[in-house]
Amino acid sequence: MTPPTSRAKSATGTGGAAARAPGGAQAVRRALDVLHCFHDNGPDLSASDLARRLELSPSTAHRLARTLLGAGFLEQDARTARYRLGPAVTELGRLSYHQRGLHLAAPELTDLAERTGATADLALRSGPYAVIVAGGSVTPRTGLRRPLHSTALGKVLLAWARPGGSGPGTLPLHAFTERTIVDPVALQAELKRVRTDTYALNDGESAPGVRTLAVPVLDGAGHARFALAVRATPSVITEERTDWLLEQARSCARALEVLLLTPAERRAPAS
Repeated sequence: MTPPTSRAKSATGTGGAAARAPGGAQAVRRALDVLHCFHDNGPDLSASDLARRLELSPSTAHRLARTLLGAGFLEQDARTARYRLGPAVTELGRLSYHQRGLHLAAPELTDLAERTGATADLALRSGPYAVIVAGGSVTPRTGLRRPLHSTALGKVLLAWARPGGSGPGTLPLHAFTERTIVDPVALQAELKRVRTDTYALNDGESAPGVRTLAVPVLDGAGHARFALAVRATPSVITEERTDWLLEQARSCARALEVLLLTPAERRAPAS
């Protein structure tokens, strides 16, 4: 979903930020950039792979990798000497998953998928991406990040964004299909439509033959804490079924508001 040449640079939002950061902050940023290199869920990476992706010298990349290895954030294959994410990342990920209450969302998403015949996903925003945190797309063979501008999940997170964050005008608008919105003015118009219709549609904008409907999981201030989507082929998500599918998705979203937000954060009950 993310162009290979931009994965490491776009992970932190700035290509040369590590080179500009002072002192210890530079080392921290570079270490985080190393971890971001594994976002695409691809094969294990060598120190040379990391150096090439981050535009660092091989010796610097090797030193960073060895430091992260010692802290448990990377592990190394004894046979190939290549690196993968380590147990410390797994531990922190699982802690975050449960602290956010995302384990409570799984039964709701499974029920939504069974009722609709579509894949149900829940995502939150991380920089220029929608990150899928629960649902049917969380599999070993697919990455979890989706560009905001080309996905229904991302459009929802942009349309009901919290104030103060980076807006759609700062996004890299890469084309993934001929239907992808790559014009900033057109994207603004699309987000206005999303808010008016109270749902987002991705009709072949991220990949051919994929159609997705998404709705927000809103907090009491009217901001999208999460985006909820049902994804399938156009033969499943037809025009005739759209209203019914949205009804099912919105019902699930309201249930997730109760499960994932504290009472003080929730919207008032629907009348």
